[in-house]
This record gives sequence, structure tokens and C-alpha cells, in this order.
Amino acid sequence: MTVQGRSDGQAGRIRLGMVGGGEGAFIGAVHRIASRIDDHFTLVAGALSSTPEKAHASARALGLDDQRSYGSYEDMVRGEAARPDGVEAVAIVTPNHMHFPVAKTCLEAGFHVICDKPMTVTLQEAKALAEIAAASGRVFVLTHNYTGYPMIRQARAMVARGDLGTIRVVIAEYAQDWLAARAEDAGSKQASWRVDPAKAGAGGAIGDIGTHAHNLACYVTGARVAALSADLTSFVNGRVLDDNASMLLRFDNGAKGMLWASQVAVGNENGLTLRVYGDKGGLEWSQEEPNRLWYTPLGEPKRLLTRNGAGADSAAIAVARVPAGHPEGYLEGFATIYMEAAELIRAARDGRSPADGIALPTIAEGLAGLAFIEACIASSKADGAWVRLEA
Repeated sequence: MTVQGRSDGQAGRIRLGMVGGGEGAFIGAVHRIASRIDDHFTLVAGALSSTPEKAHASARALGLDDQRSYGSYEDMVRGEAARPDGVEAVAIVTPNHMHFPVAKTCLEAGFHVICDKPMTVTLQEAKALAEIAAASGRVFVLTHNYTGYPMIRQARAMVARGDLGTIRVVIAEYAQDWLAARAEDAGSKQASWRVDPAKAGAGGAIGDIGTHAHNLACYVTGARVAALSADLTSFVNGRVLDDNASMLLRFDNGAKGMLWASQVAVGNENGLTLRVYGDKGGLEWSQEEPNRLWYTPLGEPKRLLTRNGAGADSAAIAVARVPAGHPEGYLEGFATIYMEAAELIRAARDGRSPADGIALPTIAEGLAGLAFIEACIASSKADGAWVRLEA
């Protein structure tokens, strides 16, 4: 599947609704931009905030029709289900604790769902949602946006092709410093809910960014974390949830790994990195230089592979939008998720098989993420004892 020359004209754009993402919400704007980059979606309705007043004000600021601005997600589902031109899909961009009830309601009403990660706040909820999604027959997509980066698709293809040989070692890091002080006391809306277990769930840094590192390690290698030994810490006084996590990993293919996730690592902005080593070669990638992938065949000089450059794999080319040397990154990664979600939604609507090459996270990755969070917590509480992840 190619995404060059975006508008495919298949029955027009998909009508999108949004829950959350109103005034002051960073991720809502990201989703709205990403949904429009490839011209597959149009935002037509929303329940954009937890209070009707803020929801309607946010909708007016975005130019939504007043009749399609709703004070609650329940009202939106009822209202849009009754319209002949109602939404086809709903983007969920709320704090974590709302993912399950909103997704459940939308799926049961017959809407496709594009949900921010983590899928839910507990593994029990994730299992229940998986059953609901399967029974609904609707598409459920999880926005692990880093899987949409072209050089991550390149790395995944190289591992699958055997360029690295048998995978031995996987090292994933996600380091930030924005919670090194008590940002939650300084009026940061983004910080306040992330440090609150009632809204974020039982995981702090591991739920917010550790799940991205875990997902990326599994996505690129095609392996599953089978067991881990974790040490979770809350360094900032008074903070309940972890703000730093380090762990050892054992993969189901025999590889060993390490993962570090920290939001108190001063000097780091968005330091997501992945290193994969096999018996024939190694790969290194950094999100802050997302258009570059370092590849070292055993016994040969290190090679720099670039997005859309010489040696680019077809899997990477398929999700690259501009010529080599023109940077792509965060927003385009989200856009790839939306582009592939659009293909799944249209295929479901038309009763056909999706185009080849779709490689976006869905229910399985959501379940794996919650199993990872719960295993981290259990291991840390047991002083780093090895804990097996539920398959």
C-alpha cells in the first residue's frame, strides 16, 4: 500500500467524532491535525471536555456545528447514532480512566474507535474491552504513534527479513525531565492527571511513556516480553505514582533486554531510543532524530540509513510523505496511524479485505501494554522479583 498522493476518493472522508481534546488539551490538537494530513477524515462532532460549558466553548473555537457539540460522550453517541450523517469513527483523547467507558459505549453503538494509549487503566478492563470490540465487529485502533515512523517500519522490516540474524539484546529507553519538579502544583493540566492514580491508573511513568518503549521494542523485533524484573520509584516528594522505572526483560524468542523510563531525567526532552542487536548486526534509532537509522552489519562499518534515502525498504517508503532530507516526525507518525485506520474502516464498510502493508497497533497491543504495566508494579512490589507477563 502506498500513501503518496493521499486523497483516494473512496466515498469521501470518514466522519470523525472526538471525545476529549478541548481547550488546554495538547493531544486533542495532535489528533485533529494528524487526522487531516492525509485527507481521510473530517471532524464533524465532539464532546470535547468534561464540563458542557468547556465542551461547547471548545467546539465553537474549532468551528463545529452547535447542534453537533455535545456536553457528554453519552449525548454524542445518542445524537450521532440518530443522524443519517452521523459519525463513523470516534477518537478518544481523554485521560486514561475514561478510555474504557467511552470506547465501550462507542463500540456497542456501532462506531469504530481510535483510542489513545494505554487502552484502559487495568488489564481486567482491557480484556473486557477486547471482548466488546470483537463482538461489535468494529475497528479498534490504538495510537502508539511511534510505530508510524518510517524508520521504525524500516527497522521492523530488516529484523523480519533476518538482516540482524537471531536477536540477542534489546535496549529501550524513554527519558524526559518535565516532571523533575512538581509540575502538578504549577497549574499544568497535563501533569495533574498523569500523577493522579484515579485518572492515570496504577502506572505513572511506566503507563505514560514506558508503554511506548515496551511497545516499540516488541513492534520492531516481533517478539513478546515474557517476563521482567522491575524497580519503580517516585523520586519527587509527595508523588504517588512512579516517575522513574528501570527493568530487565526476557523475551519469548530468547532475547534479553533492558528498559528505562524516566520523567525526572534532567536534560532529556523526549529521549525515546531503541537499540536491537542480533548475531549478524545491530540497529540504533532515536526519536529525536527520527529520519535516521544506524545499521551495523557484523564486521563492517556502521551505515546511516535515511528516510526515503538509498536502501529504504518498501515498508518505510509506503509511509513517507516527502522526499529524503525533508524532516518528518511526530505529527506524521500519528497521521500514519490515522491513514491505516482509514483503510481498515473503509474495508469494513465495503466488506473487503484491507490493503496489504497495514501494521498499526490494535487490541493485541493494548492488552500487551496493560500486562506490561501490571507486571512492572507486581515485580517492583516484590523487590524486583521476576514476574511473567500474561500472554
